[in-house]
Amino acid sequence: MRWTLKPKPNPETSLFLANELNVDLSIAKLLVQRGITTFDEAKSFFRPNLKNLHNPYLMKDMDKAVERIETAILAGENILVYGDYDVDGTTSVAMFSSYLKTIHSNVATYIPDRYAEGYGISYQGIDFAFDNNISLIVALDCGIKAIDKVKYAKEKGIDFIICDHHRPGNEIPNAVAVLDPKRADCEYPYKELCGCGVGFKLIQALAEERNQNISDLTSYLDLVATAIAADIVPITGENRILAYYGLQVINSYPRTGIKAMIHQVKKSEFTITDVVFIIAPRINAAGRIKHGNYAVELLTELDFETAVKFASEIENYNNERKLLDKSITNEALQQIKDHHEEQNFSTVVYTETWHKGVIGIVASRLIETYFRPTLVFTKSGDFLAASARSVPNFDVYNAIEKCSEFIEQFGGHMYAAGLTIKPENYELFKQKFEEVVKASITKEMLTPEIVIDAEINLDEITPKFFRILSQFEPCGPENMKPVFCASGLRDNGYGKVVGAEELHLKLNLFEGTNQKTYPAIGFKLGDKMGITKSGAAFNAAFCIDENNWNGYTNIQLLLKDLQVESV
Repeated sequence: MRWTLKPKPNPETSLFLANELNVDLSIAKLLVQRGITTFDEAKSFFRPNLKNLHNPYLMKDMDKAVERIETAILAGENILVYGDYDVDGTTSVAMFSSYLKTIHSNVATYIPDRYAEGYGISYQGIDFAFDNNISLIVALDCGIKAIDKVKYAKEKGIDFIICDHHRPGNEIPNAVAVLDPKRADCEYPYKELCGCGVGFKLIQALAEERNQNISDLTSYLDLVATAIAADIVPITGENRILAYYGLQVINSYPRTGIKAMIHQVKKSEFTITDVVFIIAPRINAAGRIKHGNYAVELLTELDFETAVKFASEIENYNNERKLLDKSITNEALQQIKDHHEEQNFSTVVYTETWHKGVIGIVASRLIETYFRPTLVFTKSGDFLAASARSVPNFDVYNAIEKCSEFIEQFGGHMYAAGLTIKPENYELFKQKFEEVVKASITKEMLTPEIVIDAEINLDEITPKFFRILSQFEPCGPENMKPVFCASGLRDNGYGKVVGAEELHLKLNLFEGTNQKTYPAIGFKLGDKMGITKSGAAFNAAFCIDENNWNGYTNIQLLLKDLQVESV
């Protein structure tokens, strides 16, 4: 692990803010590091407010989208709400169709089959719309590159409204409206919305036409928060406001489907991290193992008993997904060894029988072992399909784009992408991708990094300090949970490895001559036990967390890494 200490913020600004807010200087420094330098900015950060959401009509084509939907409602047209099969797509469809049904009766939903149709808008979906006399499709979390599909639909007399957040290509589809903050010609102030977030802005605009205000729409925010968490978008600006209120909905009055999932896992209070690791994988499992429609049905179901049955089925799909991703990861790791590719700058693996629904997860798992840009391919019809994942600061989308001569289609973000190629181009693509990565990646990018916000003394960790720190939530990309480091630490002698496979490290740390101990847990740090047993002082990188166990709550250190103190 490479420890990188963030640059120290401006001391005068930090001191000014500490006085303005009446907080410890250490808290003020953390805020200044996040670009918060005034009382008003701090107030917006600590007290997110729905009133600070941007006017939806600032988004290019929003007026056209609203006008077309209003025309459809007046004319009694059939409208199809179409979305991708992942969490962002299925929550978008559930959210938008639920709202649309409150103002229009002729609404259908469509999620493409991951295996028969693949990602995004499909010809089969358009044919379904045509066969069912549907004249307007609202596509969510997909469509920004569907030039030919939109043209095909137009030939059949079907209009498209696209709500996407992926990077556009050189050409924008010829749809009635294309809502995407990443359009070069879109001046919307916040560019990092997820697909469900873009869909929510369209709901906001439709609601304005009906003299509804934002408080009338909060019941949809549990879905928006789930999509924000799952899609790993920055938790800043509008995303942070939407996630903050969405978590309140999840914890207070969630929709029936989410309530049924919570009932399955028997957990009372959900954080954004819980949404990422508990709710999102279950929603995703439907599209990975069976069909994304199951997720939409669960998220739009109004009867609790029925929702519990759906949630139980999805729980089974999630368990199946876990078994698949474990076995495929092991096969992929063996393939890397068999081909002597441990020292490569990229990972590209392929087996035709691998389950297409879990290759994205497997790519992430492989990065845990070989920290480098990774693509996992499997057979998909007459083509090979891949999911790509990247390491921090390396743009895998750009790297794939440089291999476009061997690609049939691709799309995605800086850190995650999908593509299809012809089987005969696999080795050529693999070779070119390795060349591109080798030429553009740095040594630092290939080493896992812990970014540390600040050095701290353990005696600074007080209940008040933790209480203010907890208000940095919801945390995520660009507003990560603060990471601290402390030096001169020792264990009190009762440290041990815990867990079924003794993978985790449980310590009670003290600093210097101060004998007060602080409980600490380090998941998957069991191999660091030797550092604590040596008797020498060591350094720790950690977050500050709350541990709830048997009705007892205490502050604990969530260890990220340990290092022997350099002499």
